Amino acid sequence: MKKIITQLIIIGAITVSCETPQKDVAIISTQFGEMVVEFFDEAAPKHVESFKTHAESGYYNGSIFHRVIPGFVIQGGDPNTKGDNKSMYGMGGYAAKYFGVGDEDDPKSWNIPAEFNDIKHRHGILSMARSGHPDSGGSQFFVCAGDVPNLDGQYTVFGQVIEGQEVIDRIVSLPRDGRDNPDQRVEMQVRMEKRDK
Repeated sequence: MKKIITQLIIIGAITVSCETPQKDVAIISTQFGEMVVEFFDEAAPKHVESFKTHAESGYYNGSIFHRVIPGFVIQGGDPNTKGDNKSMYGMGGYAAKYFGVGDEDDPKSWNIPAEFNDIKHRHGILSMARSGHPDSGGSQFFVCAGDVPNLDGQYTVFGQVIEGQEVIDRIVSLPRDGRDNPDQRVEMQVRMEKRDK
């Protein structure tokens, strides 16, 4: 009996140790297809945490990619884009929690401190949009639609598209107005999933 129990314990330990570890990915769904994003947790932990928290709460759902520039970026994540007032596009958004930047009692003032790193801005890279101040990232993000070395070290890279790069190319090729707003609404739904590493 002891031998059988010992064997069962060993088999159970082997089964547990053979389980494939999983990682969080974000699925950004649009009418042009899905992009699967993996995160650089160690390079930009606050940015990753804020993005994941927003994704899990549904914050991004119904917002659009409001800025598209061929060879440069597609930008989204502004809650103002859920409305029709294009003059407000690119003006909204805030961090998902208080990271020490902004007024702690006013969530709409929360920003993320810069986490600049050595990861290069290449096609498919996910990076945080910001204003002129380095610590002004909120919820708006961009995906590089080409290699953009002039952004390296100036914006916080926190993920990359690992599936669906062709979706970036479809979106960035849309006709757009003088403010680089695409003529067509490119609405997104963002959800988190677990994937095998």
